[in-house]
Amino acid sequence: MLDPGTRLASMKVEHLAAPGVRALTPYLPGKPISELERELGLSTIVKLASNENPRGPSPKALEAARRALSESHLYPDGGGFELKAALSAKLNVRPEQITLGNGSNDVLELVARVFLSAESKAIYSEYAFAIYPIVTQAVGAKAAVAPAHDGSRGPRYGHDLQAMAQRVDETTRLVFIANPNNPTGTYLTKSELRGFLDHLPKDVVAVVDEAYFEYVDAPDYPDCIAWLPDFPNLIVTRTFSKAYGLAGLRVGYAVSSPSIADLLNRVRQPFNVNSAALEAAKAALEDEEHLIHSVNLNRAGLVQLCEAFAARELSFIPSVGNFVTVDVAKPATPVYDALLRQGVIVRPVGNYGLPNHLRVTVGTEEENRIFLDALDRVLAL
Repeated sequence: MLDPGTRLASMKVEHLAAPGVRALTPYLPGKPISELERELGLSTIVKLASNENPRGPSPKALEAARRALSESHLYPDGGGFELKAALSAKLNVRPEQITLGNGSNDVLELVARVFLSAESKAIYSEYAFAIYPIVTQAVGAKAAVAPAHDGSRGPRYGHDLQAMAQRVDETTRLVFIANPNNPTGTYLTKSELRGFLDHLPKDVVAVVDEAYFEYVDAPDYPDCIAWLPDFPNLIVTRTFSKAYGLAGLRVGYAVSSPSIADLLNRVRQPFNVNSAALEAAKAALEDEEHLIHSVNLNRAGLVQLCEAFAARELSFIPSVGNFVTVDVAKPATPVYDALLRQGVIVRPVGNYGLPNHLRVTVGTEEENRIFLDALDRVLAL
């Protein structure tokens, strides 16, 4: 326990922080396996909490990372030349359109630092990814939260672009759009997203977060990178953390106009992506077979979970990502806690305004079965 003098000093230090930072609640990631092992002494744990790829990374990516470790005494390539070249060839963009980040969250923070201030506003949807309000508040900008669809005009819990457009005014500088969205798994179609961008003022930057892009096979789902020539105010972010299985190495990127990329690179920290991550990401891009197998595993697992929820008469939000959010028909936190004691880690999403829901990452067939068996035991209590 802190003595009174220490508490007073702590209060004085907090008072020195920027107002937006003082009011922030830190982002809480999914509980690590090691933490649950320490707390409960369990030896067999299934983690379905953080939307990771259960297959892990490509063996080619692992080997590339191992080779890079031999030069750990040297700084990485601060410009990420080779990874940018590989992405440029794969995405049919120029290298100067790419900004690399320590995960795509890093890029989202760069975007907020470049385009937001205390005099400006960012817009995002209800139930949208928690990083959007964090980066907005951290820079002291205002936030406008548009209510999500209630199911009458679009998929329930999904982004309501009409409601978002209505909140755009002369102070708006950023609009964050997650497609598909985390934690709901809902997505926007080509026609509705294109229509929104067509009418967005040119002095408002649209950030389309496509962290789960590789998992989506819906025919009306857009590839927004292809739209960059038409929208100089568009930024598309993607990551190697999900389908490519490199969450632990932290590497993501943005694709935009060269002028926007130049601005982002002005505030990007030097060497923000380490050497192992740069090499692993480049190798992962080359291993198309591993990616295809990962996507196919996810599709089968998503069907397995959704059919199981339907059989148990549990409502869930239809998802195109590598997770599904399920309504357990009661406060979800006690269910989450009980699942922990069963050795299963999922994600409560009460912080998103969904207190009765759990977000469940798609695992292997066996991991999904272990979760479902544990859920049955917990809900029967």
